[in-house]
Formats: sequence, structure tokens, C-alpha cells
Amino acid sequence: MKILVWLILCLIWGTTWLFIKVGLTEIPPITFAYLRFGLAVIVLGAVIRLGGGRFPRSLTHWKLLSVTGILQFSINYSLVFWSELHITSGLAAVLQATIPVFGLVLARLYLPEERFTWLKAGALAIGLLGVGVIFFDQLRVENYMAFAGSVGIVIGAYAAAHASILTKAKGSGLSPESLVFGQMLCGLGPLVLMGLAFEGNPFRFSYGSRAIISVLFLTFVGTIAAFWLYYWLLRRVESTKAMTIALVTPLIAVLFGSIFLGETFRPQVLVGGALILSGVGLIVFRKRRRHGVVGASAEIMEIQDEV
Repeated sequence: MKILVWLILCLIWGTTWLFIKVGLTEIPPITFAYLRFGLAVIVLGAVIRLGGGRFPRSLTHWKLLSVTGILQFSINYSLVFWSELHITSGLAAVLQATIPVFGLVLARLYLPEERFTWLKAGALAIGLLGVGVIFFDQLRVENYMAFAGSVGIVIGAYAAAHASILTKAKGSGLSPESLVFGQMLCGLGPLVLMGLAFEGNPFRFSYGSRAIISVLFLTFVGTIAAFWLYYWLLRRVESTKAMTIALVTPLIAVLFGSIFLGETFRPQVLVGGALILSGVGLIVFRKRRRHGVVGASAEIMEIQDEV
């Protein structure tokens, strides 16, 4: 079940790149982001209310949701959307793929049970190299703003990784739907303020069918369903395993772009894809060392459960 959810998340977040690219032809980036998350907050709040779920109540939980919401939704998404105005999507993909690298380092501080190993580090390096191979012809920084955009993507990747690590370490008392709702609610305010300040009144934009479809898909599939499943998965696997999704989504985005947008499918995609899958495989499907018969049995049961 865990492997299936991991694969579904790779597919969903791999396709969101396609809908973001389409939607940005009609909606400015930060406005696009807060429309997506604002609608998701409304829908998810109604689902929790009507479905008999519980909203976060304790001050401790709201402190966690405030910090992780600002990290995940305000900082990460605003920087990603802004940065892509100044750098190529390929360079953004490579820099955003550093999420699991930051996660591996941060896990040492917050999740001592998740051991740092050179196998994990090497596997992430292989996967990151694969993303770089796919987009090697786009890895260029042409001016100061492009450099600033690159730095912005890296900061956003760090913020996303930190949010995931904190959520896994301290969010066990919250259901996945409460986590997503609370984080988006806390992270939405700064996005709205930035959008109004830099892009103006959202009602003056012309929203065509492409924009509407993109917002709806990203709201229901790319946000509500995806983050719900992600937090379900994050509780059940090591954080590094969950965050390897960021290595796979650029590969899926390239494949979907070539199919639906007519983008050129370049030969290096096959080489880069092989490297990505090799690196991810070393992390997701690696066997943990166990001592004794009891440990070996536990390992077999764990592998069977993942399959």
C-alpha cells in the first residue's frame, strides 16, 4: 500500500507541472498560487465539517501548523512561482530536487531514529545527477535576477523539507486532513498579501477555460488529494523515502510535456531517468540491516507490507 501511494504521488505531482505551465499563460504566478490554496482551504474545511472530522484545537498544534504552513506554502510556493519568471523550468526542477537532500540533513536533528548513511547520501546524489542530466542544456544563469531566482528555489526547497521534517517529528496527533487544512490556512495569508502587493486585484484578470481547469485540477488533485496522501505516507515511511518524490516528478513532467504539449523528447531523458530511478531505488527499496532471526523476519514482513 505504501509503495502504491508513493507512486500515485509521483504521478500527481509530476502532472502538476503541466497544469501550472498552462495556467500561468492566463494568471500571474502568486495570484495563481493563492487561488489554488484558497479554494482548497474552503473545500477541505467543508469536507472536515460535514464529514464529522476535527479541526486542530490545541495551541501547540496551531503553532506547528503556523510554522510549517508558512514554510511549505508561503515561502516555498511563492519563491518557486516567482523564481520561474527569471530562470528556466529545467533549472528550477534541478534546484527543487534538492528537497530530499535537505531532508536527509534535517532528519538528523529532529528524527534521530532515521539514521544518516552514506548509502542514502550517495543515492540522492545519483538521483540529483539524473535530474541534472535531463535538463543539462537549461542549467544556465544569465543575469543577476536569474541568480536571485536560483537562490530563491533553493531556499524554497529547504523550507519544504523543513516543513516535512517538522510535521513528521511533531504532527503525530493530527490527522492528514487537519494537517493540510491548518497549514494551508496559516500559509495563505502571506501569499494573498504578496499577490495583492505585486500583482494587483485578482478580479481584473481574464480567466479563460485553461486557467479555470488548471486551478480546479491543482486544487482538488494537486493539493487536497496529494497532500492528504503525502502526510498519510510520511507517517509510515522514513522522511527521506517520502521526499524522493521530488526527484521523480521532473522526469514525469518531461514525459507528460512531450505527450500533451508537444515538447521535444530529448535522448538524455533516458539516461537521466535511469539515474533517477537507480538513486530512488537504492533508498525506497533498500533493505535495512537486522541482527538475528527476529530482525530478519521483521525485514521480510516490512518488505511484504510495502509491496
